[in-house]
Amino acid sequence: MTRRARHPRPGSSAPCPCGRGLPFGECCGPFLAGGDAPTPEQLMRSRYTAFVVGDDGYLRRTWHPGTRPARLDLDPAQRWTGLEVLHTSGGFLHSEGTVEFRAHYCFGGHEDVLHEHSRFVREGGRWYYVEALGRP
Repeated sequence: MTRRARHPRPGSSAPCPCGRGLPFGECCGPFLAGGDAPTPEQLMRSRYTAFVVGDDGYLRRTWHPGTRPARLDLDPAQRWTGLEVLHTSGGFLHSEGTVEFRAHYCFGGHEDVLHEHSRFVREGGRWYYVEALGRP
């Protein structure tokens, strides 16, 4: 069962949580509203934004069916505080891609960082998150 977002989404003119410096309505907002991200990086950024707002439905929809968990339980006490994209591969004309990133968060009063190298595939014109290749 998919639950609604636990945190309010930013207004369309507010800065997007993904850190690109664009307004939410011109950045990740259209993807969370149902549009398809055109590159692995944009999908990763929109998935980060979905974690920020607690949109588990979007996270599941953009997770490849072959690796998607049966359910996803996001902890509302975990606050995502920043994203750094370090390296990307794949794009408009590719069928596979990767994104290395650092996602900063606060949980239980402690700040931490998730450093991950993620794999994405494009099927039927749509990008999907497949798996973490490991933490560099």
